[in-house]
Amino acid sequence: MRLGERLLALFAAYVRVCPLSPGGQARVLRRAIYILPTGAGLVFGGILILMLLGSLNYQNNLGLLFTFLTTAIVLVSMHHAWFNLLGLGVTARAGPPVFAGDPATFDLLISAETVRPRWDLRLSTAGHAAPPTDLESGATASARLLLPTQRRGLRHLGRLTLETRYPLGLFRSWCYLETVAEVLVYPRPADQATAPMPTAAGREGARGDRDPGADDFAGLRGYRLGDSPRQLDWKAYGRGRGLFVKQFGRDRSDRLWLDWERLPPADIETRLSWLCRQLLDATQSDQDFGLRLPGREIGLGRGEAQMHLCLGALARFGQAPLASEDPSPSQSRSRTWRERKPGWWPIRTPAKGQG
Repeated sequence: MRLGERLLALFAAYVRVCPLSPGGQARVLRRAIYILPTGAGLVFGGILILMLLGSLNYQNNLGLLFTFLTTAIVLVSMHHAWFNLLGLGVTARAGPPVFAGDPATFDLLISAETVRPRWDLRLSTAGHAAPPTDLESGATASARLLLPTQRRGLRHLGRLTLETRYPLGLFRSWCYLETVAEVLVYPRPADQATAPMPTAAGREGARGDRDPGADDFAGLRGYRLGDSPRQLDWKAYGRGRGLFVKQFGRDRSDRLWLDWERLPPADIETRLSWLCRQLLDATQSDQDFGLRLPGREIGLGRGEAQMHLCLGALARFGQAPLASEDPSPSQSRSRTWRERKPGWWPIRTPAKGQG
């Protein structure tokens, strides 16, 4: 670990973080607010010192009066910068699941205990900032953070920083907020995936029990390497929707098993990308499909609920399972304060009467 990272880790061990309430809201406490002058504030402070020295040197009472009056205004603005954050509450909500490489969305709600308006509120985390927002009197403000995703699994929001430079921009007042919101990240689907290999006797093949010679149109699926150009939907391609293959069959159920063991040899992430592509194609063609992974099997089903259930299993493959799984898109959730991992950021219990 480099020296800079060690210093940051040491600073993080002693920083005050606003804890979560049982309702999942982090409330800003009076002793958790930090304040320092900005670059403009330092320059302005230097100007005040020069004004004071000049007034003393030339015994200019009017200059001294103006210097002290300006200094008083600056000190009052520092108090307002601190008071602008006091009592604010921030609630973080996770957005829907996304695929790896797409930005994860977090919605942030800001409220206040009092009806006093707050100005120039900025939320950020790990170098990603939401646009500044204002909190009107008695209202609730909202902001949205988009965080990049690189790998499948859970994308945690992490520690939030709430800051303001109201009213004069001479001081930066900020505090740290604890959050537990997280978005489920699915594997990145492969551009193309091989068709599922035929299964053993008693299991359905890639086309289930569908008669390949039938003429009834059954739906579309994504293009796979080796598909005949005569089966391509050229009209959809001309509209810019991409390459799709027309599927035909009789009005009988079409069942498909997506089996980890029947994929060509490859590393884990590549196999998951192939299965992800096969899942999307099976959902688009309205097929019944199931998923077989090492140590887990999801039965046959169809539709978006089945798709999200299988994609969630792919996202968590090889990771610690959650206590419960919801097949709906609301799998991305905000853990309650009782489920958070202890010890990630030290939480200082406020003193009696604080906050």
